[in-house]
Amino acid sequence: MSDTDTAPDETESTDDDTAAETETETDATTDGPRVRRYANYAVLLVLGLLAFVAVIQLYLSVSNAIRTWINPEYRSLFQAAFNLVVLLAAGVGISYQLRRLYG
Repeated sequence: MSDTDTAPDETESTDDDTAAETETETDATTDGPRVRRYANYAVLLVLGLLAFVAVIQLYLSVSNAIRTWINPEYRSLFQAAFNLVVLLAAGVGISYQLRRLYG
């Protein structure tokens, strides 16, 4: 075999190595946004569960405080106002996280 026979073989293996490196770089580039999206979903899930538990405890505490401090004829009005505030706060938080995921 001559030197010219080995030269194309080296070039072919170099081309194969370059193609493999390009594939690896492409996979790494597409993994970043996917991992970020899954992390955002995980954050949304954890925040949702945390908010659920906190809202239940807060609701029970505020209901108890309303029963203690507010006259019976105004209790339903205060309960409704409190429920509205909780709903609006949850809506703002969820919409912010969904905008991060899809927008």
